[in-house]
Amino acid sequence: MSLLGHDRAETLATDIDPEADYYQSIQEYFVSRRGDPLFLSNAEWLLIRKWRRAGVPLRIVLRGVRDAMDAHDLSWSRGNRVRSLRYCAAGVEQARRHWHRALSFEPHERARVSDFLALRAQALIAAQGLGPRAARLRDRIVATIERRVARPGETAELDVWLQKQEAELVKALCDDMTAAECALVRQDVELRLAPYRDRMPEKVIEQVRNESLARTMLDRHLLPRLSLFHGE
Repeated sequence: MSLLGHDRAETLATDIDPEADYYQSIQEYFVSRRGDPLFLSNAEWLLIRKWRRAGVPLRIVLRGVRDAMDAHDLSWSRGNRVRSLRYCAAGVEQARRHWHRALSFEPHERARVSDFLALRAQALIAAQGLGPRAARLRDRIVATIERRVARPGETAELDVWLQKQEAELVKALCDDMTAAECALVRQDVELRLAPYRDRMPEKVIEQVRNESLARTMLDRHLLPRLSLFHGE
């Protein structure tokens, strides 16, 4: 299993907001396996949000859904249609545990984590047009990452730290902008989210909004996403 791979179970639509893609891809795959055109309920959208906030990569969620649906197709209850994505929650959790075990104990996967950190440090150094707050924070993050390349430690703890650094970096980027510049970025994010407002509950929209804002702010300066989750 590759940390940085992206082996989706199906060819899914990609012409959407990059952050909304996580939610819509899971919806499309589950609906296609369920075999009816019904869309997800609010509770099911919130279940996907739970996976997203926990940093479960898209390919791992799709693998868990696939395994759950395959098992159902071979069970005595295969004549009964699966009515909710919650049926697949145990399969997704099992896929997540397997993924974490591989990252924690397989030497080649630990080496990939070190490679991931080294590449992120290089990308941070190459960032362009940073303001004073973001530049100072970037230098501190790079120094810490370079110390951790040789011994990255447990992946769960490392990812929590990386996500915290990313959040602080996004805030510093915003602080270095004028109020008008920041407003334009937020307006662009809201325009991209417009197609999803009637389809997803507000908590999900808020999650997608925050992620889209982070991605947009980092992209403006050619900065990478820092979470291992985004290396998927």
